[in-house]
Amino acid sequence: MKRKGRIVAFFLIVLLLGGLIGTTTNSITKDITLGLDLQGGFEVLYEVEPINDDQEVNDQMLEAVVQSLYQRVDVLGVNEPFIDIEGDNRIRVQLAGVTDQNEAREILSTTAHISFRGTDDELYFDGTELVDGSARQDFSEMNQPIVTLETKRNFEESDYENFHDVTREVAQQPEGENLLVIWLDYEEGDSFEEEMGSDDPKFISAPRVKEPIPGTDVMIEGSFTVDEAKQLADLLNSGSLPADLEEVYSVAVGAQFGEQALEKTVFAGILGVILIYLYIIGYYRFPGIISAVTLSAYIYLILLVFEAINGVLTLPGIAALVLGVGMAVDANIITFERVKEEVKSGKTIKSAFKAGNKRSLSTILDANVTTILAATVLFIFGTSSVKGFATMLIISIILSFITAVYGTRWLMALWVNSKVLNNRPKLFGVKPDEIKDITKGEEVEPHLFGKQFNFVGHRKKFFLISSSLVLAGAIFLTVFGLNLGIDFESGSRVQVLSEQSLTTEEINEEFGTLGMEPTQVVLAGDYEDQAMVRFDRVLDQDEIAEVNTHFTEVYGNEPSVSTVTPKVGQELAMNAVWAVLYASIGIIIYVTFRFELFFALTAIIALLHDAFFILALFSIFQIEFNITIIAAILTIVGYSINDTIVTFDRIRENLRLEKRVKTFKNLASVVNKSLMQTLARSFNTVITVFFAALMLFLFGAQDITYFAFALMVGLLAGTYSSLFLGAQLWLVWRGRNISEKPIDLQKKKPSGGPQV
Repeated sequence: MKRKGRIVAFFLIVLLLGGLIGTTTNSITKDITLGLDLQGGFEVLYEVEPINDDQEVNDQMLEAVVQSLYQRVDVLGVNEPFIDIEGDNRIRVQLAGVTDQNEAREILSTTAHISFRGTDDELYFDGTELVDGSARQDFSEMNQPIVTLETKRNFEESDYENFHDVTREVAQQPEGENLLVIWLDYEEGDSFEEEMGSDDPKFISAPRVKEPIPGTDVMIEGSFTVDEAKQLADLLNSGSLPADLEEVYSVAVGAQFGEQALEKTVFAGILGVILIYLYIIGYYRFPGIISAVTLSAYIYLILLVFEAINGVLTLPGIAALVLGVGMAVDANIITFERVKEEVKSGKTIKSAFKAGNKRSLSTILDANVTTILAATVLFIFGTSSVKGFATMLIISIILSFITAVYGTRWLMALWVNSKVLNNRPKLFGVKPDEIKDITKGEEVEPHLFGKQFNFVGHRKKFFLISSSLVLAGAIFLTVFGLNLGIDFESGSRVQVLSEQSLTTEEINEEFGTLGMEPTQVVLAGDYEDQAMVRFDRVLDQDEIAEVNTHFTEVYGNEPSVSTVTPKVGQELAMNAVWAVLYASIGIIIYVTFRFELFFALTAIIALLHDAFFILALFSIFQIEFNITIIAAILTIVGYSINDTIVTFDRIRENLRLEKRVKTFKNLASVVNKSLMQTLARSFNTVITVFFAALMLFLFGAQDITYFAFALMVGLLAGTYSSLFLGAQLWLVWRGRNISEKPIDLQKKKPSGGPQV
């Protein structure tokens, strides 16, 4: 292909790509299923318990419950419900977009065992004698809402032959006792006599029977509204549940919260991406423009793949996409830095491009694999929204590798091979006076702002700084602890949204009218138009229904309500511990395999150092620590090890160039040189990812603010530990006996490990 042909091919590819993205993105995004945190909805985790003592919870019972729940969900008209069995006795239900959360909770959990009894509570017949699907809402002669049912012509399980036989028996009872009492979910100990005088009796109707009723039709009268009568009919048609369901965890998000969260987080994401584009172009010049093109393709591919696999996009998922852009830039930065270094060494643009690509490939691979390890652990141990984050993160990492390694290099190759870039180092951000004369053996001296820094020489100071900060953090954690959210301590959280500013006194008064006393009220939002209300106890279904109804009437927005029982809270806490532990073990094994055990151990110390700083700052500022912060910590674990691996890889490469290192001073020189060589890459990567996290922190939805804060803290701590802690610790440990056991790599061939 001739010079002009390559350039024309490049512009044609860019135009085709732009046209494809511009014409199909809207249709793709419309087809992506939004999670309940973005469109409102209801999620609940049930623990299945047998109705009778002689039953046991097994796979057959769980499957039967799932089928019954699907029938009930059909009544609600929810698109794409998610109902899944978890463990030996739990079922998770997610209903995104459900319009009436109170109705959803009622329909899902009501056992719906209907029974027809006498005033002495004697059972005449139950739901097994009803015709399936015969219940419907109707109106009486007085135009009152009623529910009609049809019984079987001949009863099978009852002591009576049919409905006519039952009504004849009831009609023969003395006046006042000739009532057919209709119960829903009658429990042993319930009594008609006790409930009869109640303002809200547990039975649903008690019609008087004066004479036998021919036929098979049953009419249930009561003080129903049309909606209540319809809901009862729907419940009866969906059938009774074959087990009791105990709610152990729930999240209900008001539609307004979901809509606001989507708008704010998408806006924050767009700002973050724009800042990343501007920075990468400003710093790397022409390669930055190529990077912006492939990053656009990367974002498009993520949306395309996510839609193709029917993924559910959650609020943390959008955050993962935006962060993925920042991390995708890292793959380009690693390559661009190596190309710049080769250009500075005096090589031609073509030779520098080829060498830079070759030496950066496996570094990018290793860095991405470690992040995938952390994301996989997140997926295994996370809750539903965290799983969405982990899924998006894994997809992001894979696609970023493809677009950065193949897309960017392919587009760059069109320009490099066209020879248009020859003798134009400024297009790569390299000044002519920085280029060395390769024929004279001049070497590139790494520097920052024209200066060289002796990082290694100040290692004791860095160790002292880290030790002091860790000690201070430990004191805060010991004295003040973490402000654990309900995810870990159990309880309830109510998020109230208003059209105007709120006050804590106002919110306390509103809950006071419901007879509830919150443990904590915190105002949030841009104009303090949101209130985060916490209870140390788990609100029951009736209380949640009251809260929903009351605040919807007062503020016009349905609140979001989350509940976690103590049992689930303990499990979430243990899962968080196991997640960090397993991620650390996986990284140790991988880094040991690719490098050596000393590298792995120092890398783990560095990432635990970063995770600890997040915990310490959350303790100092008493910010609520919830399950999404664990996702942030594990993301930082992946990022931190990513950064550390790039530094370690350069150390290993320089050791190979030295061939034999016999003194500590020599080893220290190698480490310091490696740190200087990777400094620009570390700085630029943290800047781009920090841009993304900062925009999420400043402009994202309230629920993701602290998540973004944890990421920003972790990013800064991760960069610090990679430069000033991990490599320095390795130097001290590895150099302890170097005079007795010199590092000799001259006979060793590269193992296929990363080379930056």
